[in-house]
Amino acid sequence: MKIICAKDYSDLSRKAANIISAQVILKPESVLGLATGSSPLGVYRQLILWYEKGDLDFAEATSVNLDEYRGLSANNTQSYHYFMHKNFFDYINIAPDHIHIPDGMAADPDAECRRYDRLIADLGGIDLQLLGIGRNAHIGFNEPDDHFSKYTHQVDLTESTIAANTRFFEREEDVPRQAISMGMQAITQARKILLIASGADKADAIYASCFGPVTPGIPASILQLHQDVTVIADKDALSKCPQQAWAQKAPSKEIHTGFLFR
Repeated sequence: MKIICAKDYSDLSRKAANIISAQVILKPESVLGLATGSSPLGVYRQLILWYEKGDLDFAEATSVNLDEYRGLSANNTQSYHYFMHKNFFDYINIAPDHIHIPDGMAADPDAECRRYDRLIADLGGIDLQLLGIGRNAHIGFNEPDDHFSKYTHQVDLTESTIAANTRFFEREEDVPRQAISMGMQAITQARKILLIASGADKADAIYASCFGPVTPGIPASILQLHQDVTVIADKDALSKCPQQAWAQKAPSKEIHTGFLFR
């Protein structure tokens, strides 16, 4: 796990965008796992700028998004379909049929989850997975639990996640209580993982995920077991991590032997 300290959010975004752009340049047909929320907005803006300059071409790339709210249609302004088009897809030349996001309106969510896992497998897996991190260390919508959810699944959002997402809605009661989320298997089988974090409110999650035990109670801690993870965060988000670990590999202190992976 390589930890890089960025000067600020703009520097963080540019450093992360550099890694993604290098992936697309070296392998134009890359499968990119993409994230939503406020953290990746600067990354997407930077990639759009480089695309507009002619430095990037997404014509052969494929995207698979981490998650989608249950009960929101693709044209709902709070859906992740809408978010991705408004903030990224509508400004680059990715082919519409290369864009994949879980269907939050699927009549049978279990069947939709199985479909999404088959899709990722048929694509040959994910080349580079971009992740944000929640205050409770969730990645995608994989919330703290007594086990790691292996496959794409429907999840009940925790109160802390609902509260954190309230800022995107007019009222807290408008925030969906469920989502469909990519599971840990697809995430951890990505060939490269890029996790970004900004702000002091992410400091506990970053420290626990990078330096604490590997446990489903800290979902992002599973990334310690991956061979190619880069964490890019600003000083506030890294404030609880030892500075000597920045731009180095963060050690895994222990493996929690009691967790289930299902």
